Amino acid sequence: MKILAIETSCDETAIAVIEGWGGFTSPTFGILSNAVASQARVHSKWGGVVPNLARREHERNLSLVLKAALMKGKLMFLKPRPASAPLTNQKIQKIKTFLEHEPELFRRFKQSILPLAPPSVDAIAVTYGPGLEPALWTGINFAKALGALWDKPILGINHMEGHIVAALLNTNIKSPRLRQTKRGRKKSNIAGKNKKAQSTNITFPALALLVSGGHTELVLIKKWLDYKVIGETRDDAAGEVFDKVARMLQLGYPGGPEIARVARKGNKNAIPFPRPMIHSQSLDFSFSGLKTAVLYYLRDHPAYNKNDVAASFQESVIETLIAKTARAVKTHKAASLILGGGVAANAELRKQLFYKRKAMHKGLRLFLPKKQLTTDNAAMIGAAAYFYALKKKFANPQQLHAQGNLRL
Repeated sequence: MKILAIETSCDETAIAVIEGWGGFTSPTFGILSNAVASQARVHSKWGGVVPNLARREHERNLSLVLKAALMKGKLMFLKPRPASAPLTNQKIQKIKTFLEHEPELFRRFKQSILPLAPPSVDAIAVTYGPGLEPALWTGINFAKALGALWDKPILGINHMEGHIVAALLNTNIKSPRLRQTKRGRKKSNIAGKNKKAQSTNITFPALALLVSGGHTELVLIKKWLDYKVIGETRDDAAGEVFDKVARMLQLGYPGGPEIARVARKGNKNAIPFPRPMIHSQSLDFSFSGLKTAVLYYLRDHPAYNKNDVAASFQESVIETLIAKTARAVKTHKAASLILGGGVAANAELRKQLFYKRKAMHKGLRLFLPKKQLTTDNAAMIGAAAYFYALKKKFANPQQLHAQGNLRL
């Protein structure tokens, strides 16, 4: 099953084509293409993402990113639409209605997308929350227009589900196809490289630690599509605090990679920053107090060592995340642990989870996404959509709306 996926929840314009097979028991994915247009430079001077600027950039980028994704996936054919798929006035009017609030997007869509022959995909998936609603709407309306143009069903996907399944994605795996043998018999190539894919199967119950700029959550997964948030931040998300502390230290944006870079040169035990709620039996997080502690330390120690501050702050966050995760694993007897979200790219967090996993629960299996798939991308949205497509849980375009505060 091939799915074209669109992700515009924040400041990344992303479109991917993934192919999934194996069903619910052995879900396996191949990434045919994964195109991303970053807006980091646009927002860096503001120190954070500006919603209306993000929406404007999505309008400018979506058509270009779509063509890049289709070309990479060898699904775009530069030829006129076939007679079997006529472009009627009724269809054009429907597309115009879907894009009536994005005139720039409609202009680009009409110019570069309308003439294309429909690609060979089975469905179109799009993030509908959580995220910045102006940005989400752009992707949703673009998906609706494509669905109308190509007569494809649409799947609305929760962005956080994408971060959960990102650990299943393997860019080295090819989709199973039949090949001709010397004797003329057909044989599947699902063995070999694809045999390796079976080791990525999740054993349930599973626990997901999702850490990003907008969320810090512990999610219990009893089976695919059965998610329950059992712990979350009560104030600032971990990724958000990374950004704010980076700003205090006059580092660049986004703050997560900058903190990690500087922390490598520092002493993580130099400053005893608090570990918020680490002894509480609750599985919730709180990072606003840690942010304030860093602020006061910088105020009271004007000759501070930037490397030590970054390393000590990072260690405080990581120790808190791992302590809460360990408690959740033991309480719910999780067999698998999944790390997801932008902060999942943090090398120190990945290393400590790897070495401490066995102490959490005997036989616990750890699933880490590829670093390039930790930030917002459409491949993970396509993978999450695969499970909904199996159950034919398609969205009604008229009822698909942006939900900025959507929960799992």
